[in-house]
Amino acid sequence: MKVLVINCGSSSLKYQLIDMDGTKVLCKGLCERIGMESSMITHEGNGHKATTPAIFPTHTEAFAEVVKKMTSGEGKVIDSVSEIDAIGHRVVHGGEKFKKSCLITDEVVQAIRDLSPLAPLHNPAAIMGIEAAKKVFGDLPNVAVFDTAFHSTMPPKAYMYAIPYEYYEKYGVRRYGFHGTSHKYVSMKAAEYLAEPISRLKLITCHLGNGSSIAAVDQGRVVDTSMGMTPLAGLMMGTRCGDLDPSVVNYLKYTLGITGHELDEILNKKSGLLGISGVSSDKRDVEKAAKEGNERAQLASDMLNYQIKKTIGSYIAAMGGVDAIVFTGGIGEHDADSRAKICHHMDWLGIRIDTDKNRDVHGDICEITAWGARVRTLVIATDEEYMIAHDTEEIVKEL
Repeated sequence: MKVLVINCGSSSLKYQLIDMDGTKVLCKGLCERIGMESSMITHEGNGHKATTPAIFPTHTEAFAEVVKKMTSGEGKVIDSVSEIDAIGHRVVHGGEKFKKSCLITDEVVQAIRDLSPLAPLHNPAAIMGIEAAKKVFGDLPNVAVFDTAFHSTMPPKAYMYAIPYEYYEKYGVRRYGFHGTSHKYVSMKAAEYLAEPISRLKLITCHLGNGSSIAAVDQGRVVDTSMGMTPLAGLMMGTRCGDLDPSVVNYLKYTLGITGHELDEILNKKSGLLGISGVSSDKRDVEKAAKEGNERAQLASDMLNYQIKKTIGSYIAAMGGVDAIVFTGGIGEHDADSRAKICHHMDWLGIRIDTDKNRDVHGDICEITAWGARVRTLVIATDEEYMIAHDTEEIVKEL
């Protein structure tokens, strides 16, 4: 089965065509600046990669160009769209309604639209992608895969906020969690690597990148996660503030005399590593500046590593132990210094990593556990696109 995986932003369309028979990525690409004059497409397939200008007034024209790239020219990988069996769409917020992936119907689209206030930047973009795909691909089955779904097993004691209960009942104010496809994928891969049924494992999965979250996975079920009602909560991130005393919000709003929208811009786009370091939202740039003596950059790095360490410790307590720690995402997979600092002084919890192994991480799965450590530590390359394709295949097979 060939599955086209779609991840839509308000002005972008990221795609991969995956042949699930052998799990081979046939092509992948990105349409950028949709709705702008300088729009472009980067397409990689058949050993060829190129970025070319294009005219994308809407996502519909972007999809049409994707079809053209897949079926003609040097990047051609299929003869026609009739070879594609299904389309899997990443949808960020499924609220409490969607606890697993599902076939997209008109009712599902409306439900995703109704959930847009919980993810105003993401769900409307997903709907644009779904509607454009239907225009271009006709009756091809479309499947929604939700970032929040894997976290739907959290108990109320973990997902509820201590505010009047009616706000949960009326408005759905609660912790949902995100990066679910990544946490689910690396949990499955960790269980395979450890040669243990996931139902017997306690795992802590650390998805660390420009956006970061940690999940406590007990017997295959998420029991807690760091992000909240939105992806703003939890750890500090590239530009996001993470957990914050709620009074800070009102204090800044009235002290600075700014609107809620302006404050949202500060907390989502001007905070985190960027806000503290004043250098960059990219951990690599921050680390470089820190090594050159920039004290604010060093503080930003120390804050993030400390928050990750603290969260891991709290999840060990919540689960009553842990069998393995998993690092994934851009920082988790590639930043050896961060992994070393996060795991430093955690010997008493059974966590200790081998310095040489940590410096020589390679391949899709790499174990960096030190000899004699009770807790295994793994670095696993995440593959959210595969997870979306996998769920799509499973649903379409039942049609």
